[in-house]
Formats: sequence, C-alpha cells, structure tokens
Amino acid sequence: MPGFLNLFSIGVFVGYVSGLFGKGGSAVATPLLQLAGVPAFLAVASPLPAAIPGTVMATLVYLRRKIYDKDVILWSVIAGFPATILGAWLSKFTSGTAILLLSNVTLIFLGAAFIFPEKQNDPQQAMHALPSIRRSIPLNLAIAGVVGLVSGLLANAGGFLLAPLYAKVLRVPLKVAFACSMIVSAVLAVPGTLVHMELGHISWRIVLYFGLGSIPLSYLGARTAVRMPLKILTPVFGLVNVVIGILGAMDSLGLHWLHL
Repeated sequence: MPGFLNLFSIGVFVGYVSGLFGKGGSAVATPLLQLAGVPAFLAVASPLPAAIPGTVMATLVYLRRKIYDKDVILWSVIAGFPATILGAWLSKFTSGTAILLLSNVTLIFLGAAFIFPEKQNDPQQAMHALPSIRRSIPLNLAIAGVVGLVSGLLANAGGFLLAPLYAKVLRVPLKVAFACSMIVSAVLAVPGTLVHMELGHISWRIVLYFGLGSIPLSYLGARTAVRMPLKILTPVFGLVNVVIGILGAMDSLGLHWLHL
C-alpha cells in the first residue's frame, strides 16, 4: 500500500483536474491509485468520499458567480440519485468491465467534439448565459439516469460523463455544464459512498491522505476554469477527455501499460 506522500500527490493532481473540468475525480483517481499500488477494489471506491467535499468546494466558485442552471441540476438529481443507488447495489453482481469500456469510448467521442468547437458569436453568452431553446426534460432525465446507473456500478461520481453530455447533448454552455456536473456529482457520490462503504470497498486511510490533497486543489482548479478563456478551455477539456477515455478503455481491456 502506498504511503502518505504518494496518495497526497495523487490527490493534489486529481483535485486540480476535477475542479478545472467539472469532474468528481474518481475516473482519473482510480488508474493513478492502481499505478501507485492500491488494490483494484479499493482504488475504485475509495476516491468517492473525498469527491463529496472536493466538489462542494469547487462548486462554491461557480455559485458565487451564478454560473449554473438550477433546472438541469434538479432533474439530474431526481433521476440520478435512485439510479446511483441501484447501480451501486448491482455492482456486487458484475465486474462492470463492459460498461467501463462503453463509457470510455463515449468519452473519447465526446472529447473529440470539443477539440474543434463550434464558433460562438458572443463569448460572454457562451460563458454564462443559457440558450434560448427550451431544454428537453426527458432528455435531461435520461442522461442523469444512465450516468447515475453507470456511476453506481463503477463507484464514481459520474462527473466524467455529465459535463460533456450537458454541453453537447443539452447544449448547456461549457462553464455552466462544469458547475452543474460538480453539483450533481457531489449529490450522486453520497449514495454510492454509503453502499460501497457497506460492501467494504473503501479504505479510510486512502480517503484521508488523498482528500488532504484533492479537496483544496479542487477549489483552485475551479477558480482557474472560470477565469480561463473559452477558446483555450474548450479544446483542452476535449483533449483531457480523449486521453482519459483512451487510458480508461485500455485499462478495461486489460492493457495496463501504465502499470509498467
């Protein structure tokens, strides 16, 4: 089992990236923890409890600037919360390998769409304002329900899929998508944490050391995101999603080249 410095350093990196790109952080943390020598079943679920205060800290940055969509958040929680409980309970019956592979392949395609983003006529509107078209509540519920089920099965907060799906499918402005993703991720992490804690999948030593690094850096990452120009943030977000998706897909196929 890795020591304090390794776990703390991983927490620092994951916290900053999760705050910067509106993610809960579990999807990034799990392969890094495995690389550091954490057993797979602990590396999967242990980042979840630390994701809750970390995402709350990062969310404060967006709430103070009123960069969020309360309707997207509301419908996502309504559908995602029970779906996460179901997914976490079902996780004891499945390895989740196929779901992990499908999730990461989806992430690759979503990320690629951000690398060459559509042109925005008004940068301020692209950053903060909500589109004039009416959002589809059934589509919102479907996204949250599927992501909630996947996050429960894979023991993560779901932010790695929520942010790009909000932006590309619901057409939410990118920084608003980050804020909504973090708020919903914090809520969805709660039932997942409780179920996986009951199943014995969480090491509180890892949670403590990892959280000491990730929680404050999540806030710093969010502050960086709200100040970064969209023309830089958007393609970088896309590239990070593609890289995470490729590494995650390889890991799910048993190609653990990072572990070498």
